[in-house]
Amino acid sequence: METIVILGSTGSIGCNALQVIKLHQDKYKVFALTANGNVDLLTEQCSEFEPQFAFALNREANQQLKKNLLALNSKTIVLDDENSLDWLASHKETNTVISAIVGAAGLKPTMAAANSGKKILLANKETLVMAGELFVKAVKQSNATLIPIDSEHNAILQVLPQSKKLNYKSNGIRKILLTASGGPFRTSTKEELKHVTPKEALRHPNWIMGKKITIDSATMMNKGLEVIEACWLFDIPASDIEVVIHPQSIIHSLVEYVDGSTLAQLGNPDMRTPIAYALSHPERIESGVLGLDLIKTKRLDFEAPDLDKFPCLGLAYKALHIGNNAPTILNAANEVAVEAFLNESITFNQIAELIEFCMDAVEPQSLDSIKTVLEVDSKTRHLALSWIDYHNLTS
Repeated sequence: METIVILGSTGSIGCNALQVIKLHQDKYKVFALTANGNVDLLTEQCSEFEPQFAFALNREANQQLKKNLLALNSKTIVLDDENSLDWLASHKETNTVISAIVGAAGLKPTMAAANSGKKILLANKETLVMAGELFVKAVKQSNATLIPIDSEHNAILQVLPQSKKLNYKSNGIRKILLTASGGPFRTSTKEELKHVTPKEALRHPNWIMGKKITIDSATMMNKGLEVIEACWLFDIPASDIEVVIHPQSIIHSLVEYVDGSTLAQLGNPDMRTPIAYALSHPERIESGVLGLDLIKTKRLDFEAPDLDKFPCLGLAYKALHIGNNAPTILNAANEVAVEAFLNESITFNQIAELIEFCMDAVEPQSLDSIKTVLEVDSKTRHLALSWIDYHNLTS
């Protein structure tokens, strides 16, 4: 029986993971569930899956969770220590950790899982973006298993040689092609993007996701973060990663080999598919997702990304080229910018402006520890907030 900790169980990845686990309760046991502040949903999940432990990062939500579970006579223990996420991710009774916390908050517990040699199903791309070298080193040293849940990276894993571990550059690969839907503004003009509202940006044409990742998809920063993630996951330079706009989101990514073959993974846009593959890798299990109807699909379209209209993608490639702390700066500035846009403190186009400002302003430095990573992250966030305050005062 595989025991699982889900970091971020109330988000879209966490909820989908629980749906897959529910189909295979003879194989998987939920050991712990964690969330931020969605106490009602976390209570429901604890009631249904009866984990040994639960924890909400928001202190008030965690207190309410205790009351809720007490009223239900639940045997689930609600933790209240600030290091609970790290403790659960590295617990000796845990086999698998699903890292689905959004943003930088997922870095420390995911690193704890890596240092403890766990099987890590990674949806928190920020861990690799912020601290890719440190994280990959920890995975190798502890002999942990790293399997991506992101549909694009999971698709790449599915069409790479299955007899090998991650690091496929020497196995006949010419390049990786990451597909992107193009988001809700694929056909919008640059002028139209000046007036985009958060409500409009949150209407993704294909995927149902959390707010942060949906805005990242609208700016194409999500694809930029995925390029950085792919570099670390597959040990392939950015020059060998191509982003292709594919509006239907049916082909989730492709791998081109030196013999001219290009292999692709196709499927309906449903996160249960990559989650099921990650859980059972290298085998396959039922996910609850219907097979692809090619006749109904009819056509598959492709186009190049417009870096002038969506500069965030270009900034991600720039961060990779600079190296060192640049991806950490990129991620921190983006998280602040997305939150500010959702709060209507900045415009859609100012997201990229803010990120570029921070990348130019923060001094380059090497990252020799998680402490250094977090210091760069904090410094960048303070700088980004100052930029927002200044522009709001002068506008």
